[in-house]
Amino acid sequence: MSDAAVSQKRPTKNMKHRQLRLNELVKRELSAIIRRQINFEGEGVLVSVNAVDVAPDLKSAHVFVSTLGAAAGASVIDKLEAHRPALQAELSRHVVLKYTPHLVFHLDESIKRGARVLEILNEIDKLGGEDE
Repeated sequence: MSDAAVSQKRPTKNMKHRQLRLNELVKRELSAIIRRQINFEGEGVLVSVNAVDVAPDLKSAHVFVSTLGAAAGASVIDKLEAHRPALQAELSRHVVLKYTPHLVFHLDESIKRGARVLEILNEIDKLGGEDE
């Protein structure tokens, strides 16, 4: 086996960089598609795509979304799942890949967890100030 053939099988820094660029590209395009095609305004909710993780084989992509507003996160995920075929079709028109990834939507509550951690730290700080 030649050195060129061996080097193609090992993951390289460029391959990781390519994967990160692909994740960002799919995130940006999918955000725009969701904003244009799905109306969440009647539900009083703002939907944001926080991250996309496309599998190395390009056959699936995990999409992490967060919500801000009155609607429950589960109902937003259900609505996105219902529109998944149309979203995938539109994504395939905007991002040319060997395969169009199967979109899997997840509710990302990291922002809420981060806010809760900050809240707890503030409470600890207040309790620490009272002891002195």
